[in-house]
Amino acid sequence: MKKLLNTLYITTQGAFIAKEGETLLIRVEKETKLRLPIHTLGAVVCFGQVSASPAAMAFCAEHDILLAFYTEQGKFQARVQGAVSGNVLLRRQQYRWADSETQSATIARAIISGKIANSRTVIGRALRDHPDHAEKQALEQSHLHFKSLLRTIGRDDSLSLDSLRGIEGEAAKRYFAVFDVLIYGDKQHFFFKGRSKRPPLDNVNALLSFVYTLLAHDITAALEGVGLDPAVGYLHRDRPGRAGLALDLMEELRAYLADRLVLSLINRKQVKGSGFNQSESGAVVMDEATRKTVLVAWQERKRETITHPFLDEKVEIGLLPHIQAMLFARYVRGDLDGYPPFIWR
Repeated sequence: MKKLLNTLYITTQGAFIAKEGETLLIRVEKETKLRLPIHTLGAVVCFGQVSASPAAMAFCAEHDILLAFYTEQGKFQARVQGAVSGNVLLRRQQYRWADSETQSATIARAIISGKIANSRTVIGRALRDHPDHAEKQALEQSHLHFKSLLRTIGRDDSLSLDSLRGIEGEAAKRYFAVFDVLIYGDKQHFFFKGRSKRPPLDNVNALLSFVYTLLAHDITAALEGVGLDPAVGYLHRDRPGRAGLALDLMEELRAYLADRLVLSLINRKQVKGSGFNQSESGAVVMDEATRKTVLVAWQERKRETITHPFLDEKVEIGLLPHIQAMLFARYVRGDLDGYPPFIWR
């Protein structure tokens, strides 16, 4: 269990939420582990085998406390919502901002800054861990270039949405230009010559696409939980079937959560070239055993802890999508002056 700002995250399996007076009780095996007065809470987010009494659910609904339930793997299941909910106002503001070019650029600017900073840190860690790397110069140049892009974004707050997209595209191109350099193991089967998707055309792209899908799923679920519309984004504009806001929030987490996992799987030889098959169309897909290996590694990664840079609290990595969604919702509500993207340090 972890309380961050006014949101309580319950990951303890078997936990039960009960009501006592004006307080929520969190019980595990009939023992009360936590008591929280209702006025200190804005949301309760439950993962896996966590249940609540009807009285506790009604109590949360009456006080407009979000009570959301997810599977242990992070799939959104349901949320308890009272007759009067702040979600309508939250979504209305989300939609108003999406109609504003200026506000969309402000949000995109924060998200892109986070993406570039985290991409730069991935390369910086490679330089630190492998100081004698044969491609050290290429990595250093990209590292410096990202610093320059961050300065450009930082000193000019009048950049248009299109200009910011141009910078984001340049950063992605530069990052993937050196991505192959970060791959050390089994270069015969794992190499990167460029991003390919729908379908992925090599083993590395197959891994990236799969893990990006997992990340998008987690962020979409997190946005659903806080009452935001995952489809209405700012950097990614409306398109039928596209979760624009989920894709927006993905940008800052791609390098830290997804790319590092893919690189670890390859460099630690947890995946093998024999675990991938290529169809006649050229599409590369993982076999069931490899997919299971990736899923297990993804879940294990989410159980690791990190100190959140904005909250300055230790949290499980798997909560990052939920925390960033919660921070974004607070920003939309006006509780925060700006959206703080996740920046890995």
